[in-house]
Amino acid sequence: MSIIFWVIISIVTGGLMGLLITFLFGKFPESWLQDYDYDPKAPNFRQAKRMKMVPHGVISCIGIAVCYCLPIFFAPDYYTTPKLIHILVIMLLMPVLFLIIMADKLNRIIPDQFSIYILALGVLASAGDYLEGNIWFSESAAWYFPLLNRVFAAIAGGGFLWLIGFLSMTFAGREGMGQGDMKLLFSLGLLSGCYGLVVIVYVSVFSALIFAVPMLIRKNKRQREEEKIIAASSNPNKKRRELELARAKIHYADDPDYLAFGPFLATGCAVFIAFEPFLYTHMFSYFSGLGVMF
Repeated sequence: MSIIFWVIISIVTGGLMGLLITFLFGKFPESWLQDYDYDPKAPNFRQAKRMKMVPHGVISCIGIAVCYCLPIFFAPDYYTTPKLIHILVIMLLMPVLFLIIMADKLNRIIPDQFSIYILALGVLASAGDYLEGNIWFSESAAWYFPLLNRVFAAIAGGGFLWLIGFLSMTFAGREGMGQGDMKLLFSLGLLSGCYGLVVIVYVSVFSALIFAVPMLIRKNKRQREEEKIIAASSNPNKKRRELELARAKIHYADDPDYLAFGPFLATGCAVFIAFEPFLYTHMFSYFSGLGVMF
């Protein structure tokens, strides 16, 4: 089958998947998009936001179509052979990555159901290692290396974020990383393996910094403006309390100073899956020099 055929299939399927997840997002149970201990009768309860066709549906249609097309050019062997399990993993993965992006962006939550779904795809990808091969491992590698690679990546990924959360809670007294992020990276580790985990963490951290720096600048600017308002008030203490109360009424999902990390993890995974053979070609010498290629 020609490249043009796969491109057409990818564009059409990507658009349909974007429409499908937009529809499904509106049908998900409220509990999926709320924190674990949410109380619908609480005074600060906020109904979960749902995806809208514009802009969320349009973004998803275009984004999924692009993510479907990229492997055709950067992983052409998947399609010329073809490697059906590898293709199936790509087709099933990209829509849920966009669901994660939307859920965490709109509601600051990553439903456990999405992480479990990716975990199942990790099992499917592991089967693909043995049925279709894994470019990161030579034919002479021990049979259990591909499996250990994925299991170790899952433990390392989830454990890494757990450690960040533990240190933040211990020394800063606040949650540094959500449970949803930990579960997600655990699942992504099983899906991508150790080499993929390196790419996911690298891409997610550096892409998050691009958004975090302007956000911190805006936060500092707002705080300076609030201090000016307080200083100019006839009753500074009262004005400060008013601002603090107004701040306390903001739902955590609408907090302008909170940066959801899930979308960046999902982006990192999409980059690795779409460019895996390309990354393998450019990272082989680096990993070989470290003695971690098998």
